[in-house]
Amino acid sequence: MFCVVKEFTFDAAHNLVEYHGKCEKLHGHTYKLQIMVCGERDKEGMVIDFIDLKKIVQEEVLSYLDHAYINEIIPQPSAENIAEWIWNKLEEKLSSERYKLSEVRLWETPTSFVIYRK
Repeated sequence: MFCVVKEFTFDAAHNLVEYHGKCEKLHGHTYKLQIMVCGERDKEGMVIDFIDLKKIVQEEVLSYLDHAYINEIIPQPSAENIAEWIWNKLEEKLSSERYKLSEVRLWETPTSFVIYRK
């Protein structure tokens, strides 16, 4: 089995309404997103074409989250909840007989990230 990984970045604002601390105030991040798809190679020797993976993530995730106020999309936009939302947007699109979505990693800061797997 092989795993194909592609990284993305996006900028967005949010505030954590159910949190008591500085993150309850409106603020922004440059998020780093890593998508992992695992499976078997096709006749061309690829699990999934990086171009196709990029297009799917752009259409299903980045078009919504980049330069957005995430609270308008996810009521309590913690890193965990954002990663789960991303998984739910991508799971069906990144599933075939040969491969499936394996992992979503989302960095909120350069040193803090969450991993979502199902």
